[in-house]
Amino acid sequence: MYLTIKETAEYLSTSESYIEGLILQKKIRSIYDGEQHLIYKNQFNTHFEQLENYKKYVEEVLNEPIPEDIDIKDED
Repeated sequence: MYLTIKETAEYLSTSESYIEGLILQKKIRSIYDGEQHLIYKNQFNTHFEQLENYKKYVEEVLNEPIPEDIDIKDED
């Protein structure tokens, strides 16, 4: 499924000018049909999967208990 720049901006929750910049920098693949750029929607699936994996990793790290430091104990 192909999206226009406006639809892509809504899908990614960004501005249209940001999407246009990414197209010019060749960070987003697009097809120009003579009137507008068309962007393949599925190219963002990997990005969203990586975001979900990163969120899970951060949650695991934050939920891990802090180990007790051996040097803090009094030996008196």
